[in-house]
Amino acid sequence: MLDYDKEAERYDASRGGEPRAAAAAEAVLGLVPEGTRRLLDVACGTGIVTRRLAAGREGLCVTGVDLAPGMARQAAARMPGTVVLADCRRLPFPGGRFDAVSSVWLLHLARTDEDVRATVGECARMLRPGGVYVTTVDKAAAHNVGSDIDAVMASRPHRPARDEAARVESYALDHGLVPAGQSGFTGRGQGRSPRRTIADLRRGWFVTLPPGDARADDFAARLARLPDQDRPRPDPVFTLRAFRKPG
Repeated sequence: MLDYDKEAERYDASRGGEPRAAAAAEAVLGLVPEGTRRLLDVACGTGIVTRRLAAGREGLCVTGVDLAPGMARQAAARMPGTVVLADCRRLPFPGGRFDAVSSVWLLHLARTDEDVRATVGECARMLRPGGVYVTTVDKAAAHNVGSDIDAVMASRPHRPARDEAARVESYALDHGLVPAGQSGFTGRGQGRSPRRTIADLRRGWFVTLPPGDARADDFAARLARLPDQDRPRPDPVFTLRAFRKPG
């Protein structure tokens, strides 16, 4: 898995920057009810989406939380006084404090199913009755756009999709949340080129192919034979699910 402290400085530039952040924030806010006043953005990363959430709805007070100090520093520079360093499985706030909670590009990073369950449980605990939790699901599947790169990488080892939509919904139900909507958005600037995919392989972006693994070298060689080495293939389309705490 990537070291997000080391990634913090270059994270935004390598992940679509402001256009991707704008698309994500707009989609999240589309699932957040009007009248929402307090939103918690869990795993806020560099704060590039968090800042847009705060700016995108008048009267909305947004708090960000992230586990990686490097990411939290970036977020705090964007949103001074509103970012907390904490583990999403043990959030340092009293229950029922927020009208909405978001977690964009988080659950797929969990090491175990229990980590996902704990995270969803904490997000549910944060909500007041009537509050809404919005999260991305099926992130890995979103990156399979049917390109020639996907064809080359199809035989790589896969790990379980911790953020599978049905799995996340079951955890939400276990914690008293009910489905409340679905949306999607395009990960602008994230269409992979063969050369960029090779670079991602070299730095461990594919977690089942760590740097130095002979299989990674084989995939890199096959990618290097593809045409149009610098042409980005289509952007992924990410899925958001919303869940409401009854009351």
